[in-house]
Amino acid sequence: MKLSDTRVHERSGLEFTAIGYGGAPIGNFNGVFTDAEARELVDLAWDQGMRYFDTAPGYGNGLSEYRLGHALRDRDRTDTVLSTKVGRVLRPEIDAPTSNGQYLEIPPFVAEFDYSYDGVMRAVEQSMQRMLTDRFDMLFIHDCDHYTHGAAQPELFRQAVVSAFPALESLRDQGVVRAIGFGVNETDVMVEAVKATDVDICLLAGRYTLLEQEPLDTLFPLCAERGIGIVLGGVYNSGVLATGPVCGARFNYGPAPAEIMAKAADLEQICRKHGVALPAVAVQFAYAHPVVTSICLGARNRSQQVRNAELFESPVPQQVWADLRDAGLIRDDAPTP
Repeated sequence: MKLSDTRVHERSGLEFTAIGYGGAPIGNFNGVFTDAEARELVDLAWDQGMRYFDTAPGYGNGLSEYRLGHALRDRDRTDTVLSTKVGRVLRPEIDAPTSNGQYLEIPPFVAEFDYSYDGVMRAVEQSMQRMLTDRFDMLFIHDCDHYTHGAAQPELFRQAVVSAFPALESLRDQGVVRAIGFGVNETDVMVEAVKATDVDICLLAGRYTLLEQEPLDTLFPLCAERGIGIVLGGVYNSGVLATGPVCGARFNYGPAPAEIMAKAADLEQICRKHGVALPAVAVQFAYAHPVVTSICLGARNRSQQVRNAELFESPVPQQVWADLRDAGLIRDDAPTP
């Protein structure tokens, strides 16, 4: 596998590099970057061959969008895929907190969830201004899931379907965006979204990994049938598949529970037996499914960015996949490289 390998999403005509650049870290996610440091990471991703870049207004109150837009300003957009998200409108407030717990030293905005038609239009206009562009390749309706909204999720999801999605359809009809869909962390919500709307492509985070393969049951077959592409995020389950089962390992944004640590240890044992790194197996496994168009990986520094490419391109013996199946660690119907 090569980082610059491409897959074409026939429904939209978009061509994706195997690995896309995930823009959350440069929004000061759990760490502070200077503008110059953020620019260096985006430039390195470009030099490595990445041509898909993803961001969102929620990544640091627009800071990630601003930095990514300025870093790509002078790049050739003809072979670049750029995506951002809707569902949050940023309202200026001079006394707004400069940290929200995950994102640090962020601009003074209040992020308000808004899945209305007009709210989507405002969000897209704001994103265009921050990113110095008049068009996007993809727009995702962001975070209309239970994890984000709890008891309010059913009503907000309904609004996303009946108001936000028609707004994206209008923008697609106008040529402002080429492909539209949803970006969530929950398979059941994504299945519901695919059934309720005419999506082109979706971004699913953390649900198709070495530790979780539920999308094989319903979501992936449904997408394959309808020509819908899937961008995967969170292929390390927010940490444990990158670090292994070390003390303090993370799973789905929290401490990894004992059963996850045990399974990660079993995975790592097989990887070590064959002299390969667990995160290399994790990222290559995720990309092996044909419905997947690209995988978004973030990086906090130059060494992580270089390591991402090395992991994706590292040879993985076929016996690794056979041993994982024999141990019941990956499903028999899960495609492998």
